[in-house]
Amino acid sequence: MSAPLRRGLSALVLSTLSLLTTTPFSAQAAAPSFVAFESGQVRPLAQSPDGTKLFAVNTPNNTLDVFTITSSGLQLFARIPVGLEPVAVAARSDNEVWVVNHLSDSVSIVRLDGAPRVVQTLLVGDEPRDIVFAGSPARAFITTAHRGQQRTDPSLKNVPGSGDPQLTTEGIGRADVWVFNPASSGSYAVGGVPLRIMSFFADTPRALAVSPDRNTVYVAAFKSGNETSSINEELVCDGFKVNTPCIIKSKLLPGGRLGPETNAEGKPAPKTGLLVKYNRANKRWEDVLGRNWNNAVEFTLPDKDVFAVDANTLTEKVAYPHVGTVLFNMAVNPVSGTLYVSNTESNNMTRFEGAGKHGGSTVQGKIALSRVTVVNNNTVAPRHLNKHLDYSKLVTDPGFDRTAKNHSLATPLDMQVSKDGRTLYVAAFGSSRIGVFNTAELEADTFNPRTASANYITVSGGGPSGVLLDENRGRMYVMTRFDNAVKVVNLATRTEVAKAVLPNPESPQIVAGRPFLYDAQRSSANGEASCAACHTFGDADDLAWDLGDPDGVVTKSPIPGKFTSDLAFPIAKIVFGVQNKINGSDDPTDFHPMKGPMVTQTLRGMINSGAMHWRGDRAVGVFGTSAKDATLSFKNFAVAFSGLLGNDRDMTEAEMQAFADFQLAVQMPPNPIRNLDNSLTAAQKRGFDFYFGDRPSDGFKITRADGTSITPNNNCNGCHTVDPARGMYGTGGDQSFEGISQIVKVPQLRNMYAKVGRFGSPSIPFATAPGTGYLGEQVRGYGFVHDGTSDTLAHFFTVRVFQPTLNSGFPMLNPDATRRDVSDFMHAMDSDLAPIVGQQVTLASYNTTQANPRINLLIQRAKTPFVSKELGGSVTECDLVAQVVEAGTRRGYLYDVAGSAFVAADGARRSDAALRSLATAAGQEVTYTCTPPGSGKRIAFNG
Repeated sequence: MSAPLRRGLSALVLSTLSLLTTTPFSAQAAAPSFVAFESGQVRPLAQSPDGTKLFAVNTPNNTLDVFTITSSGLQLFARIPVGLEPVAVAARSDNEVWVVNHLSDSVSIVRLDGAPRVVQTLLVGDEPRDIVFAGSPARAFITTAHRGQQRTDPSLKNVPGSGDPQLTTEGIGRADVWVFNPASSGSYAVGGVPLRIMSFFADTPRALAVSPDRNTVYVAAFKSGNETSSINEELVCDGFKVNTPCIIKSKLLPGGRLGPETNAEGKPAPKTGLLVKYNRANKRWEDVLGRNWNNAVEFTLPDKDVFAVDANTLTEKVAYPHVGTVLFNMAVNPVSGTLYVSNTESNNMTRFEGAGKHGGSTVQGKIALSRVTVVNNNTVAPRHLNKHLDYSKLVTDPGFDRTAKNHSLATPLDMQVSKDGRTLYVAAFGSSRIGVFNTAELEADTFNPRTASANYITVSGGGPSGVLLDENRGRMYVMTRFDNAVKVVNLATRTEVAKAVLPNPESPQIVAGRPFLYDAQRSSANGEASCAACHTFGDADDLAWDLGDPDGVVTKSPIPGKFTSDLAFPIAKIVFGVQNKINGSDDPTDFHPMKGPMVTQTLRGMINSGAMHWRGDRAVGVFGTSAKDATLSFKNFAVAFSGLLGNDRDMTEAEMQAFADFQLAVQMPPNPIRNLDNSLTAAQKRGFDFYFGDRPSDGFKITRADGTSITPNNNCNGCHTVDPARGMYGTGGDQSFEGISQIVKVPQLRNMYAKVGRFGSPSIPFATAPGTGYLGEQVRGYGFVHDGTSDTLAHFFTVRVFQPTLNSGFPMLNPDATRRDVSDFMHAMDSDLAPIVGQQVTLASYNTTQANPRINLLIQRAKTPFVSKELGGSVTECDLVAQVVEAGTRRGYLYDVAGSAFVAADGARRSDAALRSLATAAGQEVTYTCTPPGSGKRIAFNG
């Protein structure tokens, strides 16, 4: 067993587990007391049907905050602990509220009669986002990703739509809606049994809406794409003769690279792929020159965005395509039934950032258009909220309108329509404003942002994520995420009249740095562009962009590399059969500014991954050079504020440090594919064994006479290092030559499961296996690797660098089986948090038989040693918290591992059995939550 294996995977390797001691109760505070996830709020506010209560999700505090609505504002009624990262709330009745917990993969059912408390916890799919009630009788509809451990739980074996998420199967809808019968809550099993899990032909969904008659539910994909995809560099003809076709792997392809041939310095550009967009009229995949690339794309994208569902028969009625690229929220006109969808439309087919002089184009300032799309009578009509902007002028051009940003709205999220159907209110998250539109003008596209903006409502605090109209009182309630507060707005005067500040456990650095991600007024000269335009809620937009800069200069990489030494590099080129000049110059240390299409990378979990960007080129920048300093690399993004977002200045180092202090604190969620007990399936274990085994999986092995290798050769872990003690989950921060035309940095592997959905790949010269052939309709245009051109991990493993030989590569005997196994393991890759983190169960008098095994699992994982640099080193997999109402008073307990007991804030101790026995009494349901190590004390005692 290798040393990295023994160091890095202590939770899996028994020999390592035996060396670790259980973390005592008193030492658990060594881990951070708050872990940031930056979950996007979807429906953060709701009102009781009788109009007397306001419900607000407090996402960072993991609570539902309930307010009594008074004549002067809001008065706190109750603060109820729910699951981790609550993002949506809906009232079923005056006394029953359902809360969607994004990180916990759960829904908390809260009762307000008697002592306010959670009476049941429903377990659902991965990363649930929204909830509505509709149909007759009413059902609960909840959006989730098409994955998560609960999908395959034995209790759901008879539920239509449950089971294997089929991560490696083409043509699968991956937008799930879990449908529950709320009336049967008293007979729920441990996590509830849905009536059905509906799957729609799109990627992960986000928002829901309901028709005025309550019989139709609308389901919207989240990052739905825009009918664009990427062409592998090996399928682009050599040279720059764009109209000279060639034949590659028996396919006729239309021509060479787009150019320019060099940057402004005159240094040759590396060979890259290109982006294409489907032309529905011509039924062709076309690049920016209109060339036909159908022979290089083996799938189609129907681009279904919004689905109408019969809430009574639970059947799909119609799908609406081409609504937008990233869909945020929906609202329905209560009079006409018209559907409004807030969204952004990405401009990723426009090439290059920067001044656009040498390259002839630039995306600067026009990243993603903020829109509301009107869906009515089966027509889909996008409405650009910032149509007053003149994108033809850059901020440096004469005549640029510096007042235009005063009328702009960025990142439109939640919406509400007035009771008379005449006014639409839009929360512009990146503008600190509420857009106010006449619905008739919006639908007819006759509104003028320069005059409409006079009616916009400015809210203090920043980051409005939710709006709720209370027209009987002439009010609107606004959730402002930047200051974690609810604002009360007088609709007549359009001014704030009161506010309720919610408790916030986030550090001052996180609060201060968050606006740099979203605030388009700060980050762009036109008030529309922000980092979040691509890095949605600090994650990714699931698109590729060609953000090279032909006006830029070649810089030098300080990053150590695999196969990049003076000896190994030329040998590797010969063995890999590479004839192109790598990096354009054949110098493996060059960063050429024309890098070609690359998919947006997540900004989460980056602190220990070294230099940023696919090539690591932010290792070099305005604030200095470092091979592996993630903070410095992040600060070097300062130039993107002018070159990409179109600001009139770059951020200062102090501003970028504030941004870094926020963003580098944000972590990735637990892996939703891995078993909750952190074990591996048989296939994953075989993949694990190969990943960490002795056989070199990539490269080639040329040995000296003494048997030592002249050339670098590694098992998977040799490049994609997994070492939790150093915070590494797939990358050690080095670069590597992998046979493609540019040297890239070895990427992390924690979110491979989130890239599933592009199936179909043509044959390419660099692969040792043929392409898939045409595989039909798919839900994503981008897959794996830097440009998104690999459809599956197993298919990627057929490239020449992994080719089976006698002493390296995948096994010569049945290599495809091992490729599939390694793929399965990588989908379940280790992360900073154990898979149990966030998981919950509520114990009640009626479900002890079903709930007890899950409680046993949570206790077991709370005792199990775990290694995570970001959690403080050697910890346990989670801190286990229990919440219960005893004699009308809520009490929180934290499990003391050393004492095998639950401890309250006052030091009172209860045994496991004693705590469970409380649930036998009515009104004393006990809710258990596995929280991040270090967070348990805060969550248990300060909620």
